[in-house]
Amino acid sequence: MTKTSLGLDENIEGVLCYLAGFLSGIVFFVLEKDSEFVKFHAMQSIIFSVAIFVITTVLAFIPIIGWLLDILITFGSLALWLYLMYKAYKGLKQFLSFCSIP
Repeated sequence: MTKTSLGLDENIEGVLCYLAGFLSGIVFFVLEKDSEFVKFHAMQSIIFSVAIFVITTVLAFIPIIGWLLDILITFGSLALWLYLMYKAYKGLKQFLSFCSIP
Protein backbone atom coordinates (compact mmCIF):
# COMPACT_ATOMS: atom_id res chain seq x y z
CA MET A 1 0.00 0.00 0.00
CA THR A 2 1.10 3.55 -0.62
CA LYS A 3 1.25 6.49 1.75
CA THR A 4 -1.61 8.98 1.72
CA SER A 5 -1.61 12.74 2.04
CA LEU A 6 -2.03 12.29 5.81
CA GLY A 7 1.12 10.16 6.02
CA LEU A 8 -0.46 6.79 6.84
CA ASP A 9 -0.72 3.68 4.69
CA GLU A 10 -3.91 3.51 2.63
CA ASN A 11 -5.11 0.30 4.26
CA ILE A 12 -4.67 1.70 7.79
CA GLU A 13 -6.62 4.83 6.90
CA GLY A 14 -9.28 2.64 5.28
CA VAL A 15 -9.73 0.76 8.56
CA LEU A 16 -9.77 3.98 10.58
CA CYS A 17 -12.64 5.27 8.40
CA TYR A 18 -14.89 2.67 10.03
CA LEU A 19 -13.63 3.03 13.59
CA ALA A 20 -16.10 5.69 14.81
CA GLY A 21 -18.82 5.20 12.22
CA PHE A 22 -19.93 8.18 10.23
CA LEU A 23 -17.81 10.59 12.31
CA SER A 24 -14.48 9.05 11.31
CA GLY A 25 -15.83 8.59 7.79
CA ILE A 26 -16.53 12.30 7.50
CA VAL A 27 -13.15 13.23 8.99
CA PHE A 28 -11.21 11.08 6.52
CA PHE A 29 -13.42 12.04 3.59
CA VAL A 30 -12.72 15.73 4.24
CA LEU A 31 -9.04 15.49 5.20
CA GLU A 32 -7.79 12.99 2.62
CA LYS A 33 -6.79 14.73 -0.58
CA ASP A 34 -5.16 12.07 -2.77
CA SER A 35 -6.32 8.53 -2.09
CA GLU A 36 -9.44 7.33 -3.89
CA PHE A 37 -9.20 4.13 -1.82
CA VAL A 38 -9.53 6.04 1.46
CA LYS A 39 -12.32 8.26 0.10
CA PHE A 40 -14.20 5.14 -1.03
CA HIS A 41 -14.04 3.57 2.42
CA ALA A 42 -14.86 6.87 4.12
CA MET A 43 -18.01 7.27 2.01
CA GLN A 44 -18.98 3.63 2.54
CA SER A 45 -18.53 4.08 6.29
CA ILE A 46 -20.80 7.13 6.27
CA ILE A 47 -23.52 5.39 4.24
CA PHE A 48 -23.32 2.17 6.27
CA SER A 49 -23.43 3.94 9.64
CA VAL A 50 -26.31 6.23 8.74
CA ALA A 51 -28.33 3.38 7.18
CA ILE A 52 -27.93 1.17 10.26
CA PHE A 53 -28.83 4.09 12.54
CA VAL A 54 -32.01 4.84 10.58
CA ILE A 55 -33.07 1.20 10.37
CA THR A 56 -32.54 0.49 14.08
CA THR A 57 -34.27 3.74 15.06
CA VAL A 58 -37.35 2.88 13.02
CA LEU A 59 -37.43 -0.69 14.36
CA ALA A 60 -37.19 0.58 17.95
CA PHE A 61 -40.69 2.06 17.59
CA ILE A 62 -42.26 -1.26 16.54
CA PRO A 63 -43.18 -3.33 19.61
CA ILE A 64 -41.82 -6.86 20.07
CA ILE A 65 -41.11 -7.85 16.43
CA GLY A 66 -39.29 -4.58 15.78
CA TRP A 67 -37.26 -5.00 18.95
CA LEU A 68 -36.28 -8.54 18.01
CA LEU A 69 -35.33 -7.48 14.49
CA ASP A 70 -33.40 -4.58 15.98
CA ILE A 71 -31.30 -6.98 18.03
CA LEU A 72 -30.63 -9.22 15.01
CA ILE A 73 -29.70 -6.26 12.81
CA THR A 74 -27.41 -4.88 15.48
CA PHE A 75 -25.44 -8.14 15.66
CA GLY A 76 -25.46 -8.48 11.88
CA SER A 77 -24.22 -4.94 11.41
CA LEU A 78 -21.41 -5.56 13.90
CA ALA A 79 -20.31 -8.58 11.87
CA LEU A 80 -20.54 -6.62 8.61
CA TRP A 81 -18.65 -3.68 10.16
CA LEU A 82 -15.78 -6.00 11.16
CA TYR A 83 -15.85 -7.61 7.69
CA LEU A 84 -15.61 -4.23 5.95
CA MET A 85 -12.70 -3.23 8.21
CA TYR A 86 -10.96 -6.49 7.34
CA LYS A 87 -11.46 -5.91 3.61
CA ALA A 88 -10.13 -2.34 3.92
CA TYR A 89 -7.06 -3.67 5.71
CA LYS A 90 -6.52 -6.19 2.91
CA GLY A 91 -6.60 -3.33 0.38
CA LEU A 92 -9.87 -4.09 -1.39
CA LYS A 93 -12.68 -1.74 -2.30
CA GLN A 94 -15.67 -3.66 -1.00
CA PHE A 95 -19.22 -2.69 -1.86
CA LEU A 96 -21.96 -3.57 0.58
CA SER A 97 -23.21 -5.97 -2.08
CA PHE A 98 -19.98 -7.96 -1.57
CA CYS A 99 -18.43 -7.43 -5.00
CA SER A 100 -14.75 -6.44 -4.90
CA ILE A 101 -12.94 -3.88 -6.98
CA PRO A 102 -9.14 -4.36 -7.04
